[in-house]
Amino acid sequence: MDDQIAYDGRGLVPCVVQDASTGEVLTLAYMNAEALEQTRATGEMHFFSRSRGELWHKGETSGNVQRVRGLRLDCDGDAIVALVDPAGPACHTGERTCFFRGETEPVVGEALAVLERVIAERRANANGSSYTRELLDDPPRIGAKVREEAEEVARAAAEEPDERVSSEAADVLYHLTVLLASRDLSLADAFAELNARRG
Repeated sequence: MDDQIAYDGRGLVPCVVQDASTGEVLTLAYMNAEALEQTRATGEMHFFSRSRGELWHKGETSGNVQRVRGLRLDCDGDAIVALVDPAGPACHTGERTCFFRGETEPVVGEALAVLERVIAERRANANGSSYTRELLDDPPRIGAKVREEAEEVARAAAEEPDERVSSEAADVLYHLTVLLASRDLSLADAFAELNARRG
């Protein structure tokens, strides 16, 4: 890959950092050849700071490192995508992503990641009152709800309009996500299993 990278006149290439589990874009930074070399050597993201004119290790002081899962080069060789497991917020402001301003309502592709974060918040708040909290406090009920919702989506698929199928499918996804969280698992664990089955 290295000999295909088209660095700009300053020896830099933009790097889009993406959460490997959710697909969400976390930040845009720049790399030079040394940053790329250090990233590969350590397994954690390194960048080149244009404002300070120096190499920097993401999370070196904050602890919010980004462990590399994969590096991809675009078709022109002038941009890199880094797929990472973030250990904390990507932004220096403490926000999860640097892209937290503007039109921030979740879009369809972000729904599952947002759902998992909401469930994690409910799980962390042991004294809270919500349907999610009630389920988490009663593990057998979660399994029963997954079975119930799976039956309902199957029934809807056989005899109801598409809108009902979508609604019931959403109920299955919600309850399944709660079930996974109750076992300290995530959708990423299920996605990894799906990827392992390919081929």
